[in-house]
Amino acid sequence: MPKPIVVIVGRPNVGKSTLFNRIVGGRVAIVENEPGVTRDRLYQDAEWAGRAFTLVDTGGLDLRETGEIAGGVRRQVELAVREADAVLFVVDARAELTATDREVAAMLRRNNKPVLLVANKVENFSRTEHLAVFYELGLGEPIPVSAAEGLNTGDMLDRLLAVLPPEEAAEAQTDQIRIAVIGRPNVGKSSLINSLLGEERVIVSDVPGTTRDAVDIHLQRGEKHYVLVDTAGIRRKSRIDQPTEKFSVIRSLRAVNRCEAALVVLDAVEGVTEQDKRIAGYAHEQGKAAVIVVNKWDLVEKDTHTAGRFTETIRRELGFMTYAPVLFTSALTGKRTGRVLEAVDLVAEQSHLRIATANLNALIREALLHNPPPAQKTRRLKIFYATQGGVNPPTFILFVNDPELMHFSYLRYLENQLRQAYGFEGTPIRFFLRRRKEEGAK
Repeated sequence: MPKPIVVIVGRPNVGKSTLFNRIVGGRVAIVENEPGVTRDRLYQDAEWAGRAFTLVDTGGLDLRETGEIAGGVRRQVELAVREADAVLFVVDARAELTATDREVAAMLRRNNKPVLLVANKVENFSRTEHLAVFYELGLGEPIPVSAAEGLNTGDMLDRLLAVLPPEEAAEAQTDQIRIAVIGRPNVGKSSLINSLLGEERVIVSDVPGTTRDAVDIHLQRGEKHYVLVDTAGIRRKSRIDQPTEKFSVIRSLRAVNRCEAALVVLDAVEGVTEQDKRIAGYAHEQGKAAVIVVNKWDLVEKDTHTAGRFTETIRRELGFMTYAPVLFTSALTGKRTGRVLEAVDLVAEQSHLRIATANLNALIREALLHNPPPAQKTRRLKIFYATQGGVNPPTFILFVNDPELMHFSYLRYLENQLRQAYGFEGTPIRFFLRRRKEEGAK
């Protein structure tokens, strides 16, 4: 099920990024004393009391400023709020209520989203009478916190969970496959969808950014049903002097969260870019089955080895996604686009594969016999038992003597053994390690 989206807003230098880092449990956002450091939206998955959500840090709003940068930040924040399931509005408990605070509050009231008013930088929690001034914002009781020290943030998160949409029951598995079509602007995502549909259902333009929303389009082929989600092109983060980042990134990320499979569309002429890596990496991190579609193949001068060389480049540049099949298509001419849904069927099926526990443990024992884990000083990793914990993506739990003895290269070896034996084409594989004492150990 899709994760709810929580957006942090406020004027510059009230501690939004510090609160963001506190909630996600790491130093992800840049924190400086100078206002205006965060100019682009920053996304990170977070969890509290067993409830997962996506947290969005936004640029500081100063509605008195003018110019392209200020306007770009304002549009970013307004879009983020519209797409949010809840908002954390951060104010500075040590400062006076400002005109910008009042204007931001008015904007939030107009959007009619659940808002928690967070008074940050509180130094004495026994003396909070001065926070009464923030009632003037019309957003309810201010919650005193110190993000830098982590004080009262747990109570704030408890109240956040209370206003998030209720968790939905897991949907029953059907023959409908939801496919997110993702990629940079102008790589041909909409053209590819039109080719699959056999008609022009979505707008196609050479101008990057034509697709603003993630649009669901239903498609039936025989007895199989699909939902194609055409997403906005995901641009790289804009530089300070280029406030042109796509305003619809949240919708694209939400589409990936909701999908069963992702079509990662690349431009054959431009090759694999750094932003392609980021986009593919997001689908991989979310555990989504994937097909890599190299579009505009008709524009490439080819010989008998061109496709092989391009595939080698993809495997090298997208080394974390070597499991994904690669298709070379031309949405403009329709060449090979008929293979796309066949590939989606395959990777969706593979992402739901289950291995019987007995067969899984037999494979692990054989892998250990042929290639034992290397010893670390005087200790060696032991794997006592394995079981499959879930599908989509296939998830395996390994019970070991000490999880810290598992080297990533040996985990990759075990993954390769699973793929050789059972396929799992097009899907990531997840491992979780659990410590278990050896029999007879005290």
